[in-house]
Amino acid sequence: MSTYKKKGFKAKDKNEQNQLDDSKFETAEVFHTLEETATRSEKWIEKNSKPLFYSLIGIVVIFLAFLGYHKYIVQPNEIEASNELAFPRKHFDEAALAGSGIDSLLNLGLEGADGKYGFLDIAESFSGTDAGNLANYYAGVSYLQMKQYQKGIEFLSKFNSDDEMLGPVSLGAIGDAFSDINQPEDALEYYEKAANKKSNEFTTPLFLYKAGQTAMSLKEYDKAAKLFTQIKEKYSKSDQGLDIDKFINAAKYAQ
Repeated sequence: MSTYKKKGFKAKDKNEQNQLDDSKFETAEVFHTLEETATRSEKWIEKNSKPLFYSLIGIVVIFLAFLGYHKYIVQPNEIEASNELAFPRKHFDEAALAGSGIDSLLNLGLEGADGKYGFLDIAESFSGTDAGNLANYYAGVSYLQMKQYQKGIEFLSKFNSDDEMLGPVSLGAIGDAFSDINQPEDALEYYEKAANKKSNEFTTPLFLYKAGQTAMSLKEYDKAAKLFTQIKEKYSKSDQGLDIDKFINAAKYAQ
């Protein structure tokens, strides 16, 4: 603990006087060091003032350029790409409702017409936009509907989304495509990805079930049992969960 010393304090003996002298010396040294440090800092700042100023200007310019790029290039591109989607989506939606002849409608959506962009044009010309990303999804699904599975897989693989429904559905569609071309190992991989993409009461049990059925076809019975059991434990009220016990038992007794 420090001891308070009154004004005019005198040392009692020589040792105490030496301690006082040492204390004064150390204090002087501290102030001297601080003064030297401050002087060196001032000299460094003075010497480097121009580079520091130019660096600051550079940072400001980069920041303003970023804002300008976003405002005058990115945003207009997003708006234009979103507007361009209206034409091909119209034909895509019509194909979904048509009983027959859907290929011609899907092709119109893919290729465009009358100077209007199709999904393929939008995906290529606006690749950095949300609409360009979404065009990959529509193009992929269109190709799957026309049974052009490899092209469907190609475009769906370019699509990326964290949307609660669209993210899992796009991965599950790739799984369906692989299943249709008799590549069950790849189908299983994408069904599992779809099931794990987002947890919800619709897509998760659906793709767990598809993954389980695919695992059964590959004679991976342990994996199938685990996948079906996940449905029972977490999604028992889903459509897939209603009769899930029989699938669990089928997987266990098949081993």
